[in-house]
Amino acid sequence: MLAGWRVGEYLKYGARRSLEAMSLAIRVLLALVVGLAIGLGIAAHAIPGLEVIATIADPIGALWVSAIRMTIVPLVLSTLILAVGGAEDVRTVGRIGVRAMVLFLVLLSVAAVLGVIAGPPVVAMLAIDPAAAASLREHAAASGGAILESAKAIPTVAQFIVDLVPTNPIKAASDGAMLPLIVFALAFGAALTRVQDGPRSALLGALRGVESTSLMLVRWVLAAAPIGVLALAIALGAKLGVAAIGALVTYVGLVSGASVLFCVVVLYPVVVLFGGVSLRAFARGALPGQAVAFSSRSSLAALPAMLDSARDRLQLDERVTSFLLPLAVALFRCGAAIGQTIGAIFVARLYDVALSPAQLATIAITSVVTTLSVPGIPGGSILMMVPVLMSAGLPPAGMGILLGVDTIPDMFRTTTNVTADMAVAALLGRRSSPTPTDQNA
Repeated sequence: MLAGWRVGEYLKYGARRSLEAMSLAIRVLLALVVGLAIGLGIAAHAIPGLEVIATIADPIGALWVSAIRMTIVPLVLSTLILAVGGAEDVRTVGRIGVRAMVLFLVLLSVAAVLGVIAGPPVVAMLAIDPAAAASLREHAAASGGAILESAKAIPTVAQFIVDLVPTNPIKAASDGAMLPLIVFALAFGAALTRVQDGPRSALLGALRGVESTSLMLVRWVLAAAPIGVLALAIALGAKLGVAAIGALVTYVGLVSGASVLFCVVVLYPVVVLFGGVSLRAFARGALPGQAVAFSSRSSLAALPAMLDSARDRLQLDERVTSFLLPLAVALFRCGAAIGQTIGAIFVARLYDVALSPAQLATIAITSVVTTLSVPGIPGGSILMMVPVLMSAGLPPAGMGILLGVDTIPDMFRTTTNVTADMAVAALLGRRSSPTPTDQNA
């Protein structure tokens, strides 16, 4: 195991793991810039020949979004059922595992609530031409059926609770009712832990096959992301004009700022107050993993640095951290909870959809659960915004636009993920350590 703060070596490791991700991000960003430029040209000059380009781009962008939606249901179902049902027994997760999952859900909920609180007042200040927003809504209604219409139906609290349990999971999947489908997946996974080994192993094997196949489909769809984002950006630029650029810049700043705020206001104080770790010790211990996460946009790439710092810098119980940190990297993404909630609120503003308190609650709840199934691929948390958007009746096409500017927000989201992983490790590893440790390491 490496010792000390070999941040340079960690960065090299992260760079190797992130080469493919960075290449894709550059291509997608270029596609966004070119698409917006073409769209702005169409908006500025009413030339019939240019308008034909937007007309052609619309179905291409819609086709790409549909391809993304095609992969979401099997990916979410298989991932969540495996996450719950894959344990030998719920009881074998043990004391640390149960505490970790409780902490995961609490911090994810806080992150989602922060997004719901911080998002609306900032996004409301965006100046979007009503006629342009109406044009976007018409396009979404034409390409996405009754998605926007469902946003107008505000259920009562009682109806919201009743609808959480689907009477027909297959119909819920067909209708895109992701929150009831997620509830079914979690319940099904819990029931699977009580099934006999033979049938259980066979089903788990089949689910792993579904998960792997779904991930391969996602990678294929992502390979076409530059084309899809180009088409979506042309349509957005043509309809919103210059306002599209200001709106996207606001989104990038809001997600990045909210991620930093969550670390400073929530994670660091929680570790100091409840983990018995000094602010200086935790900041130094988290820094190597944060450096790798920020540069590589990969929590997995930061794992060696996190394990090293947990043992040598924070002097946490290695028996705890060796199990906890890989689990956290696989499941725990506070940055995604922030990004998904703010992203959904931003898309609603873009399409001039007024979100009710019930819809905001649905966005928060769905984002918390879907973060547990975010695939470990470039733009994974943005792709998993599709269930969040659909749960609130918002057009999934908004996801494609956000993917185009996702590089900078993803750097901050991933750093937040790693910081939260280290915070949970500090809270549980130190409390579970059999001997006192040096807080000033």
